[in-house]
Amino acid sequence: MPILVIGGHTRNVGKTSVVAGLIAALPDFRWTALKITQSRHVVCSANGAACDCSTPDHSFAVSEEKDRSGKSDSSRFLVAGADRSWWVRTQQGHLAEAMPRIRNILASTQNAIIESNSILRFLKPDLYLTVLDPLTADFKASAQTFLDHADAVLLHAGSDSSHPAWEKVSLKSNIDRPTFAIHPPNYVTPEVVEFVRARLSSFSASSCHNPQLSS
Repeated sequence: MPILVIGGHTRNVGKTSVVAGLIAALPDFRWTALKITQSRHVVCSANGAACDCSTPDHSFAVSEEKDRSGKSDSSRFLVAGADRSWWVRTQQGHLAEAMPRIRNILASTQNAIIESNSILRFLKPDLYLTVLDPLTADFKASAQTFLDHADAVLLHAGSDSSHPAWEKVSLKSNIDRPTFAIHPPNYVTPEVVEFVRARLSSFSASSCHNPQLSS
């Protein structure tokens, strides 16, 4: 069961669009999609909304998306063609507590595509793509931590990556990795699709493949 992780250096750089685009372009993979969101407020374990409770179980919530309106990110994954879609919400720094539930979901899937950087602390995916926009200055700590883990970079075209808006972040560790220019709103090119298919096809052919999950 191959696992593909899509990350990015901050919000609104196209991570969700890349996930949805790959789901639509590779329908034969029968994707299960997961959107992982971390926030600073307490997350109600009953419905995933922010709450004022302080009980220990209110650190994460996991729900399966059923709505196909396309109004939420996890709904967009269903609209794109995912077999199933899940939304995982955790307090900042509490993703570990949601991992048993995530592992259960992954154990019953054919192919998984996950939107997250922090998930890399707990599993080693078969493929990790990171989305970078040199014109957007913010660069999350989690994205910096795992930047050199990226198997390929999806770089917003039309921007000068040699003089990015972000500071104290080097792409030298990625210089030998495939880099694909993307042109929003088209975040997934035929070259990206073929790269993903080629890298994951060997895993898809083996039903006994297991992701490397760390404790």
